Amino acid sequence: MRLKTTLRTAAFAAALLTIGAAYAQDAGKPQYGAWGFDLTAMDPAVKPGDDFNQYANGAWLKRTEIPADKSIASLRYLMTDQVEARLHGLMEGSAATAPEAPVALDAKVGAFYAAFMDEPRIEAAGAAPIAPELTAIRAARTHADIARLMGANNTDFYGSIWGVGMDVDLKSVSRYAVYIGQSGLGLPDRDYYLQPDFAAQKTAYQAYVARLLTLAGWADPDTSARAVVDFETRIAQASWSKTEQRDVDRIYNPKTPAELATLTPHFDWSAYLRGADLGGVDRVVVNEVTAFPKIAEVYQSTPVATLQAWEAFTVADNAAFYLAKPFAEARFDFRDKTLAGQPQERIRWKRAIRAVAGGDCNGDRVDCFGNMGFGVGQVYTAHYFPPEAKAKIEALVANVKAAMRARLERLDWMTPATKVEALKKLDTYQIKVGYPDHPRDFSGLVIRKDDLIGDVRRAGAWDWRFYLARLNGPVDRSDWSMTPQTNDAYNGSLRDIVFPAGILQPPMFDPAADPAVNYGAIGAVIGHELTHGFDDQGRKLDASGALRDWWTPADAAAFDARAKRLGTQYSAFEPVPGVHINGDLTMGENIADLGGVNVSLEAYHRALNGQAAPVIDGFTGDQRFFLGWAQAWRGKARDSYIKKQVITDPHSPRFFRIIGPARNVDAWYDAFGVKPGQAYYVAPDQRVRIW
Repeated sequence: MRLKTTLRTAAFAAALLTIGAAYAQDAGKPQYGAWGFDLTAMDPAVKPGDDFNQYANGAWLKRTEIPADKSIASLRYLMTDQVEARLHGLMEGSAATAPEAPVALDAKVGAFYAAFMDEPRIEAAGAAPIAPELTAIRAARTHADIARLMGANNTDFYGSIWGVGMDVDLKSVSRYAVYIGQSGLGLPDRDYYLQPDFAAQKTAYQAYVARLLTLAGWADPDTSARAVVDFETRIAQASWSKTEQRDVDRIYNPKTPAELATLTPHFDWSAYLRGADLGGVDRVVVNEVTAFPKIAEVYQSTPVATLQAWEAFTVADNAAFYLAKPFAEARFDFRDKTLAGQPQERIRWKRAIRAVAGGDCNGDRVDCFGNMGFGVGQVYTAHYFPPEAKAKIEALVANVKAAMRARLERLDWMTPATKVEALKKLDTYQIKVGYPDHPRDFSGLVIRKDDLIGDVRRAGAWDWRFYLARLNGPVDRSDWSMTPQTNDAYNGSLRDIVFPAGILQPPMFDPAADPAVNYGAIGAVIGHELTHGFDDQGRKLDASGALRDWWTPADAAAFDARAKRLGTQYSAFEPVPGVHINGDLTMGENIADLGGVNVSLEAYHRALNGQAAPVIDGFTGDQRFFLGWAQAWRGKARDSYIKKQVITDPHSPRFFRIIGPARNVDAWYDAFGVKPGQAYYVAPDQRVRIW
């Protein structure tokens, strides 16, 4: 088995090097430096072992200012800027020729964009676009009435104390399941309500609630705002922490509607499910099962008048991004400036792109509600990601996957039986790059140039109907849950690893760059995603994707001991004075970063096919590999952004994504001569070795 794997890997390596050389001639000079790394970004006066981030990126960090309309500056954000600039040109062009009620996909994208850019119409409308929701809220007289409105939060701007979605059933992977989890908080995390460190943000939030209720014409906004924040505080007290939510075993709790009603007798699930068009569902999976009865009791004990005010605020908050300036500016002042430290709002055309294409357009929300993200992806990749680019990255992906197999085969802490299962699972992974092979059909979506809020509602309803339509059908393993223009990657429930076109650009991937840099950047991200299938939570899913414990107790104990040591290392990191990384919350991502670097470094060595790596500008191949990793994660952020990140984000801040893995890899010490006594030196017997 090992001999066959080696031969197959060598073949991939030879193909990759041949393809890379040919494409480099076509592509010309790399975007960064002469061989893919920007030497002017370095601070060679710093020893790599004292601060590898400063050594690799120090000059860049010193000369770079964070833009006023951002909370962070990084090369990854420059990649997003590039995608936005391309989308800007495409949308401006299609908007100019799109009819009022377009039929073609690119014309619908253009019309949606034009609707957002039509400021005179938006300003003239004021709060009128959300009048239907406010009228429905005022007409809701009972807790059941409010529950029905909450159920519609996937097709309208309403808020809900529950989040509902559909994904592969983890105990029956041939079908989909309806998942329901805790929700209802307008601040980024429950800690913002409960920890004294966030008292100022909570106070500002109450003022924001009052401000939006005033704009919405709600009676007695100040009193209502106090009641709303008190309601959410009680939900926060009942909710699970983000660390608790990471445990995939604990968040899988199947219930029939009758069992759900028994679990939470203080909430009308019948009304809620009807509002979500799920009235006929016979089974749901409850996530934070012990929190549900407590949250439902908070809901039932809260006066209807407070619930109405909460819904009115949430509608205004969710819609503010698309409404007249008083709403949009209030949203920016609180969600971007106060919470993330962003001094200046993004220019309108950038906000328009986020509205149409999806993205982090609503502060702590993951995506804009109601967008054409996958439709935009079809337009984007038709222009900027040709099939030949897809083939080139697929070769690199296959090479890293082969290196992962080799490392699994020779692990010294995993028992033979578990290795067999691990290799079987690795073989089931689908690697998806660029864009979906089967695009979604947007022909039934109505978009109008003169109806922005209507476009958002209809796009949200169209998206929800897409998931409802396949609920009782077979699982589509070709599906994507991330749009092609997204500058990110993921490891999904379909045992798929997805690298959209948006992330396949410099400094992550540059066909003209030295292979060592590409392996240090995109190769390590590919390895990162592969190892997620075997991390502290991914290992709980077997080769079929089912939730099953396929590790022996000895394997689990060996893994957990290593993971705990890594968590201890990260918990000692202090990105902002007095603020430490949560090693438990970030555990999976930290393990994946370390695994990705190790796996991709081996893939790079295999790609050399037994030959010595050339020395370029005085740097060895391994040095260029680690510099590629450091360049990929180069960035700086405002303190308020970092403080929010360590509470809410399972990823560590960029500085520690650079140094955290490297200091546990022997090759980094050899490459840069890192010695005892230097700040980030770890003794060989204390280095964490997992994959």
